[in-house]
Amino acid sequence: MHCPYCNYYDTKVTDTRVIADGLTIRRRRECSKCSFRFSTIEESEILDLTVVKRDGRREPYNKDKLANGLKHSLEKRPYTAEQFKSLVQKIERDIQRRRKTELTSHEIGELVMKRLKSFDQIAYIRFASVYRSFQDVSGFTEELRGLIKARGLKASRPRPPINKSAN
Repeated sequence: MHCPYCNYYDTKVTDTRVIADGLTIRRRRECSKCSFRFSTIEESEILDLTVVKRDGRREPYNKDKLANGLKHSLEKRPYTAEQFKSLVQKIERDIQRRRKTELTSHEIGELVMKRLKSFDQIAYIRFASVYRSFQDVSGFTEELRGLIKARGLKASRPRPPINKSAN
């Protein structure tokens, strides 16, 4: 790692910490020549993944395409940069867990939808409308029914009884 101050080629790591998300490492470094201190951040990256498109074309995985698709779905929705970064990391972790060198765009789309469904349901519907190419309102209606049904199941789960005798 080159020093950002004097551009010397050798620096030493003085401290290493895992950031709260558990997927990123922060390293404190010091230049061996000028003693300038600076920090670097390390994240894992998907390198050897080929995406097979619907028409059969193959292209290298591109994190920016994933992020841009998510940003379109999340347009004018409330979220922080940190939440967005975490969402992208979770989707990429899901991709890596597949342990494949090739994934179809369909498989990646399903992983995105799974994560978006719990992240923001409006963004999920937006993404689904493009991803599943809804032709009319009935496609939206079907997807909304699924969300409402899932939400109803969560709301109707019995809660543990409150122990009032513990006073």
